[in-house]
Amino acid sequence: MHFFTADEHYGHKNIIRYCRRPFASVEEMDSELIRRHNEVVSDEDTVIHAGDFVFRGKREARVYVAELKGSHIFLRGSHDHWLDKNAPQIWESTIEGRHIVVCHYAMRVWPRSHYNAWQLFGHSHGRLDPIGKQWDIGVDNNDFYPVSFTRLQQIMQDRPDNPNLIKGDE
Repeated sequence: MHFFTADEHYGHKNIIRYCRRPFASVEEMDSELIRRHNEVVSDEDTVIHAGDFVFRGKREARVYVAELKGSHIFLRGSHDHWLDKNAPQIWESTIEGRHIVVCHYAMRVWPRSHYNAWQLFGHSHGRLDPIGKQWDIGVDNNDFYPVSFTRLQQIMQDRPDNPNLIKGDE
């Protein structure tokens, strides 16, 4: 199964205040994010992280990754200096016939949006309303859990069509 998440900000003390996260310390936040991740993700699952995974360096990032279940794909966000400079900013794939575009940033249009493709984003910490078949997959918008493909199918069922959908050509 595929899971999607963004904006964990592991090790980032000030994100608690900036986003009004319900944690007393960065240690409590990190521990709870890891617990919730591992509660829903199995070792066989793939997790796409859409940026701002860790606020620290490469060594610290490896420590967090080692504690998380699943295999991981990391996209570059605003604070991902730990990633190689050629790390991707966009991930595209088709899962169960549904084209999905993942980027740290929300887009007005995206590849295949005119065919109702989904766009999953982070960066806004739950403060930006999605348009059409978009969803903020950041932890602040999803009770600090990664979002499964199955859950996204439920969410997207109730979302309106993309504004640039070509009617009758889906």
